[in-house]
Amino acid sequence: MEQHTQQVVGVRGGDAPTAGADPIRGGTAARVLVGAAAVVAAVIAVAAGLAMADGDRRGVVLPIAAVAGIAVAVLALTRFAGYVLLMLAIRSCVDLFKLTGPSAGQAGAAEGGRATDPSTLLAVLFLLAAGLWLAAQLSRHGRLRGSPLGWAMLLVGATSLVSALGAAVPANSLLEALRILTVVVMFVVLEQLMPDTSAIRRVLLACYVSLALTLGYTVLLSLLGNPPAEVKGSFTRISGTFSQSTTFGRYLMFMVIFGFAVYRFLRRRLRVVLGVLLGLSLIFLLLTNTRSAILGAAIGLVVVAVLHRSKRMLVTLCVVAVAGVTLVPAVGDRFAQLADSRAVGGGPTGNTLAWRIGYWTEIVTLANRNPLTGIGPNMTQRETDEAKKPHNDFLRAYVETGLLGLLAYLAMLVAFLHTARTALRRAPPGSFERGVAVGFAGCATAFVAVSAASNVISNVVTLWYFVAFAAAASAIARRPAAAPAGEQPRSTPVPSHATTALG
Repeated sequence: MEQHTQQVVGVRGGDAPTAGADPIRGGTAARVLVGAAAVVAAVIAVAAGLAMADGDRRGVVLPIAAVAGIAVAVLALTRFAGYVLLMLAIRSCVDLFKLTGPSAGQAGAAEGGRATDPSTLLAVLFLLAAGLWLAAQLSRHGRLRGSPLGWAMLLVGATSLVSALGAAVPANSLLEALRILTVVVMFVVLEQLMPDTSAIRRVLLACYVSLALTLGYTVLLSLLGNPPAEVKGSFTRISGTFSQSTTFGRYLMFMVIFGFAVYRFLRRRLRVVLGVLLGLSLIFLLLTNTRSAILGAAIGLVVVAVLHRSKRMLVTLCVVAVAGVTLVPAVGDRFAQLADSRAVGGGPTGNTLAWRIGYWTEIVTLANRNPLTGIGPNMTQRETDEAKKPHNDFLRAYVETGLLGLLAYLAMLVAFLHTARTALRRAPPGSFERGVAVGFAGCATAFVAVSAASNVISNVVTLWYFVAFAAAASAIARRPAAAPAGEQPRSTPVPSHATTALG
């Protein structure tokens, strides 16, 4: 069974083993490869050392990123499923090597610099590897596993590309469209890689490995007296492994909601580990002082508690909320600013809600230039004096991708909620699959709520994990309805001819 499962999820990238000896096993070829690797490593080490001596951060990061990229590319071409799991495990830490400054919420200082960021190079590599793998699967089996949500996301990616081609600065807009496309492709890939519960568990494990790495880094630096943080106005906000505290907050929001949903369905040892991760996540979520993420987490957790019919969880949430405001008074101060009568023009403190409303009325007219396809992704901040992103994904979809983009975005949101509802109906009661369905329902609700006042679609790194949860729910939604009470539920109802589609 285990051997069959590994074949299903494409442990070797979907290629059946061929007869004959391994061309890289022993002999001259192995020695040549080892020698070449040693020479390349030495050259890279010298180049990075010289750059470090000169204080050139780019000269340090890019050579190391090049070597890592080659290694990852080899993995992608030989063991594609393992490559995808690795990407999910490490993506939350890639921003540690970012060469440009934070760009969430405002215009970037240098778009050319963003093009050479490790995160952008990683995105390009992922699109190339995923495109080749998906093409191979389509050629071999004649079709790919799909869903209404997948089609809706493809429409969002397509409208972003079309809008980018007509933007005033196409290069900048195409870069943003590419980032959005990586999220779409990640979902499509994961739909192919999760035909059964075992595959779902592996993907979710990779997601929470990323959480363990992120929290471990944050805890370690905090213990050393140098916590990863940024100062915004009068607040110091924890940013973890990300370039901004808002990104860290939204990442934790999704992880906390989904983690609480599946917690009760794990084995005892895994519950202990996940419990520690969730406890630390709640603490750091408060310390990010990201209002939208805190509210989104609260909304999502209430959905989880209601769907699990857990009064204990609702009481616990109330206790955590009171304790959080008491022990972290900066959180209460941050929310109190919403009642401040003065608007601060979008600065780091003050009544940013009042500023948002004023900014929305200003930027909505930008779409008048091209109401059908918009002004292009990531172009709003280049057209306004404030140089800020819209802070509203609904409005952003209309302004930057036009009516076509807005309709695609709304279709995607509807598909999120429909997928969650279908998964809830088809997951066997009391099963791990039920926890996955509940978790995604909470995450989808939080996504819709937070999108109304934030740039969620801009945080591509957090969306990778969100669509991982979405793909897991989609896999459950494709199954037949749960068996009635008293009947044995079917945990892996995928037909054999479908499961071998990735072999």
